[in-house]
Amino acid sequence: MNFTLIVCTYMRPIPLLELLHSVQRQTLYPNEILIIDGSTNEETKTALSQNPFQGLLYFKVTDEERGLTKQRNFGVARVSKDCEVICFLDDDTILDPQYFEEIIRTYTIFPKALAVGGYINNESKWTEVSKDYKPTIHEYAYDGWKQQDGSRFVMRKRLGLDSDCKPGFLPEFSNGRSISFLPPSGKIYEVEQLMGGVSSFKKSVFDTFSFSTYFEGYGLYEDADFTLRLSKSAKLYVNTKAQLGHYHDESGRPNKYQYGKMVVRNGWYVWRVKYPKPSLKAKFKWNAIVLLLAFIRFSNIFTTQKKKEAFTEFAGRIVGWLSLFINKPR
Repeated sequence: MNFTLIVCTYMRPIPLLELLHSVQRQTLYPNEILIIDGSTNEETKTALSQNPFQGLLYFKVTDEERGLTKQRNFGVARVSKDCEVICFLDDDTILDPQYFEEIIRTYTIFPKALAVGGYINNESKWTEVSKDYKPTIHEYAYDGWKQQDGSRFVMRKRLGLDSDCKPGFLPEFSNGRSISFLPPSGKIYEVEQLMGGVSSFKKSVFDTFSFSTYFEGYGLYEDADFTLRLSKSAKLYVNTKAQLGHYHDESGRPNKYQYGKMVVRNGWYVWRVKYPKPSLKAKFKWNAIVLLLAFIRFSNIFTTQKKKEAFTEFAGRIVGWLSLFINKPR
């Protein structure tokens, strides 16, 4: 298949170069690479001019075009006419050599697939267990694998607020388990949402769908919004053999107060895209989880070195939650 890689970047020239060097090592190389740069300086442009890559096209966007979803839509409009699949990667990822080969292979195995996601392999530690393994309250098990569960999920279990949906599916009260809870089994799993920074789509998808410009700037949860809308009429998959590392570079990220507000307000928006009229029970659970996670973040003031970040994110989450009673996202 003829495929294009689009990387939307912002103020991260060094991580971007590391990603592109991993693209050079691929067993299947993109037909073209589009770099959509929203940086407010020339460092990324200079770095790319000094390090040429085959098939790379560079675009610097204007102030009006800056922001993750706007930059993605900008890139989609500029892919070649013979492109069949568009791949998106975050600029702070590094690919295993077979990443693109496995992504494209998935479209061959599942001809009706309209979207395929990759698998982040450096954020969870999994152990293989028997299929009938019964996890403790501090563990999460799926498809013959287990990992230690985070404190927020343990607390949610104790309070009856955990999800019983498969990873990559959204329960009625939202706050399910993302595709990061799929194990490194080597299997291909059907899902209804993907992580945007490790995703790919048939080009034909964009004849009907586009990334929502509701999600400004950093664009938190824009990927969930887009793929949940798409899943209503399409098949989406994650190939756990298409592996990469995600290294969460701190440059270009919003401050913790703004991040906290986005977590709540953007989370509400995505929830209502999937469930416009949730039940009273689902509404209670969604709000209970928002407050639980906010106060868990508040407790980090006493347990981590980054006390200011913990407090400002907590404040952002509370302000974001209170703002929903006055001004809901539309």
